[in-house]
Amino acid sequence: MNQSKTQEVKTRARKTLCLKMDKKVRTYVTDTSAIISQFLKKLIYKGLSGKIMIPNAVMAELENLANKGNEAGFRGLDEVANLHKLKHKYNFTIFFEGLRPTEHQIKFAKSGEIDALIREIALANKATLITADLVLAKTSQAYNLPVLFMKPKQVQEKKKKFFLFRFKKRR
Repeated sequence: MNQSKTQEVKTRARKTLCLKMDKKVRTYVTDTSAIISQFLKKLIYKGLSGKIMIPNAVMAELENLANKGNEAGFRGLDEVANLHKLKHKYNFTIFFEGLRPTEHQIKFAKSGEIDALIREIALANKATLITADLVLAKTSQAYNLPVLFMKPKQVQEKKKKFFLFRFKKRR
């Protein structure tokens, strides 16, 4: 499938996802993408409150990225550490939940094994999933799990840089 067709499919998929916070919801589960993209922090600033669950699988993924020298891993760990400071000012609590992923789950992370762990925690706790991962959002929606989804900015910025590069190259 060419890149423009892939983008078209993703755009259609995003149309059925929402960003509306339900004020009655009090329990949330976040994934790695929501932390790295600072989506979770933005929601807190907009009034998200209650119980925020961070799966230990997410922490393991952030730790793994940081151990590999990946900036996103360090940024994510900083975001989680900063949440502890925000919880005193805003009305939420943080809990770490679930088991760390097994070697098998890590090996097949690209196939959705880690996402399945995150989704199971959300389902077990009747929580709303917070994510910036389109595939996880759509899969969770198929499981009838409430989802708060936001398209990550990094995708938009990369696209903009690509077009600027292509434009400069043609001159």
